[in-house]
Amino acid sequence: MAGYLGRVKLSVKSDYAARAVLSLTRHHGKGRAMKVEELGTENRIPPKYLVQILIDLKSRGIVRSVRGKEGGYLLARSAAEITLGEVIRAVHGAVFDSPALSDPGCPAELRLAWQRLQSTLDETANSISFQQLADEAGSRQRMYYI
Repeated sequence: MAGYLGRVKLSVKSDYAARAVLSLTRHHGKGRAMKVEELGTENRIPPKYLVQILIDLKSRGIVRSVRGKEGGYLLARSAAEITLGEVIRAVHGAVFDSPALSDPGCPAELRLAWQRLQSTLDETANSISFQQLADEAGSRQRMYYI
């Protein structure tokens, strides 16, 4: 199979984390924290996964929690400062990893190709901010109603 590298597969946890951060981005200017149940329902994320995801995101300074009756979660920083790459790394680890990267038996030219692929995927994921994603969704909705 010439040209087939297999598939790069991220965990469902990465997808759920990105959905949660995008929801928090959309609600960012509303001045209230989102409850876990609200985030889960809006994004079809099972609560058992969402709680751990929010803990991971909080430990990386992506979200913050608010206690009390009106408590929940908010973005810890502006959505323009939070990238897809950062969210993926918070819950999944490396955006792309291959055992060949640390295998001394892997031919040097192949290891270099894996490093280039890793670098390209990291750069791309780091170039996508959640503000950009929210803006793209907003412009699609505006175009739809024209």
